[in-house]
Amino acid sequence: MSEFLARTGRDRQRYDENNFRLVSGCIPYRLTKDDKEDIDMENRVEVLMISSPNRSDLVFPKGGWEDDETVVEAACREALEEAGVRGILRDIPLGVWEFRSKSRQDLCSLEGSCRGYMFALQVTEELDIWPEQNDKQRIWLNVKQAFQLCRYDWMRRALEEFLKVIIAQDDDDKLKLKEQMEIVDEPQPPSSDHVVADCQIMASNCYVKPSKSQHHAHALTAIPCWHISLKRLPLI
Repeated sequence: MSEFLARTGRDRQRYDENNFRLVSGCIPYRLTKDDKEDIDMENRVEVLMISSPNRSDLVFPKGGWEDDETVVEAACREALEEAGVRGILRDIPLGVWEFRSKSRQDLCSLEGSCRGYMFALQVTEELDIWPEQNDKQRIWLNVKQAFQLCRYDWMRRALEEFLKVIIAQDDDDKLKLKEQMEIVDEPQPPSSDHVVADCQIMASNCYVKPSKSQHHAHALTAIPCWHISLKRLPLI
């Protein structure tokens, strides 16, 4: 039995000013090891999806964002409860999507509408026992398989945004590595002990990324939001 219990009910559920239920979720991922240096990121990354009882298609972990947690805490909690994984979450959302949570609701009504925030979660730990393992099975897939088996169109669009972010991050890492190698290859002038000490201090400071408080403060308002006509919102 899991030492963690999944939250149930909607007593603490958040809603926005339009009475949309606020949802938070993530795309858990890992990078496979490969000896080939020229393999592209799309073929290196695997994503974790979960199944539902009596369904053959798959989804990413998601659930209600509650009033005693931040949106990123909610995403991490859902990953733990539904998929039994922990990891490093990118705190800038991949985007925001609007969809319906109940297929029985009137298509012309706002009732049952949701606004979902999705994040990328680099998995560092997989638990053997987790709260919802009796109802959900987890499976690692490549990106192409995930597109084929994903249940919802809005999650496919989240997966597209995820892939863009991961590829951009990989390109940025490669560029930084190249620049560092070029600096190492440059001829170094003679140095005294004092100069060496100063360089060590500067080098350590170079790897500290400045705080982007202003960027993060506006993160949830500046991110893209995909609106779907409420008359044709996808049913889940």
